[in-house]
Amino acid sequence: MNDPASHAVAGSADPVTVWHRLVGTCVLLDGFHALKHAVRFGAEIPVAVAADRRAALALAGELAPDVRPALDALLTEVPETTDVALVPRPHPTAVAALAVRPPRAANLERLARTPRTTPVVVLDNPRNLGNAGAVIRLAAGFGVTGVVTTGTLDPWHPTVVRGGAGLHFATAVERLAVAELPPGPVFALDPEGDDIRGVRLPDDAVLAFGSERSGLSAELRARADRLLSLPMRPQVSSYNLATSVAMTLYHWSLGGGV
Repeated sequence: MNDPASHAVAGSADPVTVWHRLVGTCVLLDGFHALKHAVRFGAEIPVAVAADRRAALALAGELAPDVRPALDALLTEVPETTDVALVPRPHPTAVAALAVRPPRAANLERLARTPRTTPVVVLDNPRNLGNAGAVIRLAAGFGVTGVVTTGTLDPWHPTVVRGGAGLHFATAVERLAVAELPPGPVFALDPEGDDIRGVRLPDDAVLAFGSERSGLSAELRARADRLLSLPMRPQVSSYNLATSVAMTLYHWSLGGGV
């Protein structure tokens, strides 16, 4: 767990020095949109840099005026060569920041709290970092309670955060074992399941999705209360993971969610 007090930074501190001190313990936000969303959803951001501060603030004024004052206070201009050196894959907006990861205990409390008014999405042993990020972005858009991953993939990996556009801070994102899943009826997506169109998904559902390559694990399948399938044309093998999640959450929303 991160101690927020340990990340407090004086306004006059050199941002590069601060960056190197905190980069190993903080969440990397590369790009304007990741920073915008992190600010919007209350992330603690000890350092933020831009190769062109004026351009970044102009972009905020155009696309996100609600966060422009906060960005004005946060952003420090650094040379472009410095910006490139700080981030493994510099974003075209030349904006980057470090944010304090939400405490695991707070996320677990949020996931476990009942009654629950929105589902939890579970990615069972996902493999693709970008797909995991896209799912978190979808989940935030639908206002779900959280996204849980099982297996070895770190849902807070920088590539996942980049794919999620900083929206990890808009929902509870954690890695858990199948035995530790939040309470609620588990609906697992599987080609052999019942057609989802005939099922109303409750707000406290735990919606589980297997990996694109191997599907649901035996452990998750055994934990499921019901298997559901998405409509699909014969001879089409599968949908992209994020597409499957989007279709399922949209179906949930038709029952009164969002």
